Amino acid sequence: MQSPGRRCGGPGASGRLGCVHQEWTAKAEFTHHAHTASISAAAASERFVVTGSKDETIQLYDMKKRVEHGALLHHDGTVTCLEFYGTSHLLSGGEDGLICVWSTKKWECLKSIKAHQGHVTSLSVHPSGKLALSVGTDKTLRTWNLINGRSAFIKNIKQNAHIVRWSPDGDKYVAVVNDKVSIYDLETASVIGTVTNTKRISSVKFINNSVLAIAGGDEFVRLCDLSKEEWVCEFKAHETRVKAIDSFMMEDYCVLVTASNDGFIKMWKLHLQEELESPTLLGEVNTTARLTCLAVWRPSSVQQTAEEPAAEATTSKELIQELSKTKRVRIAAEVVILEDESKPKKKKKGGGK
Repeated sequence: MQSPGRRCGGPGASGRLGCVHQEWTAKAEFTHHAHTASISAAAASERFVVTGSKDETIQLYDMKKRVEHGALLHHDGTVTCLEFYGTSHLLSGGEDGLICVWSTKKWECLKSIKAHQGHVTSLSVHPSGKLALSVGTDKTLRTWNLINGRSAFIKNIKQNAHIVRWSPDGDKYVAVVNDKVSIYDLETASVIGTVTNTKRISSVKFINNSVLAIAGGDEFVRLCDLSKEEWVCEFKAHETRVKAIDSFMMEDYCVLVTASNDGFIKMWKLHLQEELESPTLLGEVNTTARLTCLAVWRPSSVQQTAEEPAAEATTSKELIQELSKTKRVRIAAEVVILEDESKPKKKKKGGGK
């Protein structure tokens, strides 16, 4: 696919944004200079915000008390990615090739997995909490059984992907290599579609199970309908390139949050209708910083089922049965991606595909 042909909320003849009326104001409630190097990753749960840095540490912040909550020291090298699962666990990935699973109760490292031969560039936890995906500089996309901490499937993708994300329903996922988004089906673990952006992609966010927001090396945010592999909207979000995007839902609309190299964070109102309308600017704030990443902290955004302990499962067949109990997950018993590495669907002829 090429760049989108239709713009919504984009600049007019004067080069201005589609809407200049602001409904929200933003101010800093808590700031802290915790790292000795630039921040490379951020994530938020109901209570905590965490940041990872090139200084090799993960810093914790208690947002209920608005205080620093300590640091996690395990990675050797830059912490490249962070993601919470509900309120119970945090996953971290780093340049050392490790994925660490942390308990948020005592902030212990429950499991340290040597995930990639090179750097871990991105990770994503399945909505069920029982699977995780990771990509790295060893040109592989790996699926992890989080119940036993073992590898479930390895896929050679021939290039270094720098972003991987599950869809909200968990029936598909996307992997990003430079300017291309590959869409994978959970049942077959095969590519079912591709989307090509005009610039190298810096951030993606699922708005719902079919619409993906994409930001790249320019000032635009583009929305793509993955089910149709069609661009449905683009709008000029900033004056310089958009570095990161996130979102959250209000009662009847989606709030898309964008961050740019120019230091601005902007919030956009997006009505999710069959025909997407122009997003309107809710508010903005100039942080005066060179922004590198973004996470939305919202107390009500936590998954209510996160505290329920997962049943023990030791085989791929049992894992499939456990996943099938989750209503949001639609999979078949012959799902390829959950096959054990030692029992590939086809005979190996080298390469580990």
